[in-house]
Amino acid sequence: MAKTAEPNTTPAPDGRPLVARTSPLEDRWGRLSIVFGQDGVDLLAGKKVLLFGLGGVGSNCLEPLARGGIGSFVLVDCDVVQPSNVNRQAVAWESTIGRRKTDVAREMVRAINPEAHVETVDEFVLTENLPAFLDAHGDVDFVIDAIDTVSAKIALAKLCEDRGLSLVCSAGAADRFFPERLSFANIYDTHDCGLCRILRKEARKLGIKRWTILYSDEPSARELLGTPRLPEPEQVPGERRRKLPLGTTSWMPPIMGQMIAGYVICSLMGLENGGRSL
Repeated sequence: MAKTAEPNTTPAPDGRPLVARTSPLEDRWGRLSIVFGQDGVDLLAGKKVLLFGLGGVGSNCLEPLARGGIGSFVLVDCDVVQPSNVNRQAVAWESTIGRRKTDVAREMVRAINPEAHVETVDEFVLTENLPAFLDAHGDVDFVIDAIDTVSAKIALAKLCEDRGLSLVCSAGAADRFFPERLSFANIYDTHDCGLCRILRKEARKLGIKRWTILYSDEPSARELLGTPRLPEPEQVPGERRRKLPLGTTSWMPPIMGQMIAGYVICSLMGLENGGRSL
């Protein structure tokens, strides 16, 4: 008769309540090792991901990447947490309002995996500074675009293709309700998405061959509900034009972030899009 493994009863050094473990499968990466094997877990621990943007999609992409065993991160965002972020961002809590998103994100990753290496960059991503940025931080296994600036998204896609860097991009999550309308596609296969229409046009001009993006073909949720449009914000002479804030649900940005994290991890493991080529 097989002997049952005795639980680990060694007291925690800092006095915390002991969590009994009966096998390596109950360790931090135990459930991942059942799926990927120990070699797969070790492979992911050696991977480095560059994440642009820690908003609704980006911050909710970071958490499952950390929980999924990715060992190194470069996180780029220049914003601080605002009260309006609380409804959708993984870095936004009452206790983090006013703090830099990069600082909160670093703490989140290290709370999940104390062995993770996290580099943060508090910069606004511009077309002009992207080449130098990739020169300094281009030794990565995957690049994730979760930024809002259209010109920077286009420039990043071109640079990544020219440099042979794996890239996945997020389209907008605002004004969307239905997760089942989300899908990954090459930019040229997208439809019924205003942002993707702009990106397709610019991608053709630049000769970009392949650009994987997660997008929704859903019509405006606000229009479905008949929600009245907000009044245009007052414009101040000499200042940048103020834009209307976009309405966002609590679930669409996190779902998109989780989907992108899954796409990245599966790609790093040699699996893509359920076994289908984009």
